[in-house]
Amino acid sequence: MYLCKKFLLAYILNIETSTKNCSVSISNNGKLIAIKELNNGNYSHAEVLHPFMKSVLKEANIVFEQLNAIAVSKGPGSYTGLRIGVSAAKGLCFSLNIPLISINTLKSLAHSISIEKGIIIPILDARRMEVYSAIFDSNCNQQREVKAEIIDKTSFQNELEKSKVYFLGDGAEKCKTLIKHPNAVFVDSKYPSANEMCELAFCKYKKNDIEDVAYFEPFYLKDFIAVPQKKKL
Repeated sequence: MYLCKKFLLAYILNIETSTKNCSVSISNNGKLIAIKELNNGNYSHAEVLHPFMKSVLKEANIVFEQLNAIAVSKGPGSYTGLRIGVSAAKGLCFSLNIPLISINTLKSLAHSISIEKGIIIPILDARRMEVYSAIFDSNCNQQREVKAEIIDKTSFQNELEKSKVYFLGDGAEKCKTLIKHPNAVFVDSKYPSANEMCELAFCKYKKNDIEDVAYFEPFYLKDFIAVPQKKKL
């Protein structure tokens, strides 16, 4: 069992691989020190994740052995992306004998914007017209659990009738084509990032809110479905 104490310097390596944005950061007591991320439209996490780790450590001028914990985005999101990120995080925790912290992907995404009033709905693409979503208030307190749901023109009508609703994430584009309501606000170019993980991870670290490294699994939400490859002519 790990006991997370309030160190003078608490270095946490944050890993976000739930979408096409591969993102890694180093934080010190919840403050971002270095970040490296790539969103080129492809899932290139297997190739760039470890070089990104080395890059942020070098920029932060520390080595792996100085890390106090590893934080990883736990999902929902891409099955393959989550598996790569969690496998890397667990491997580091085992080898360094440090705790593992998991961060809800949609909660992290909700923290990427700041609003005074209204509702935040982070949305991730789940293929076809399905998305992963959750609902947060203006203080990023979760108001509804994470769901996998089909988007149509009546989606989130209850929320839209009450206040402004801010949609963000790579699934928001699906909503934009169907949801036509004056209270709907679509925030472009927002993806889950290791930037927002810094403060969230440090808060959990201080509370010793950590995972069992041996048994932790990503929050896939849905079973993995393989996409058949097209036959070559």
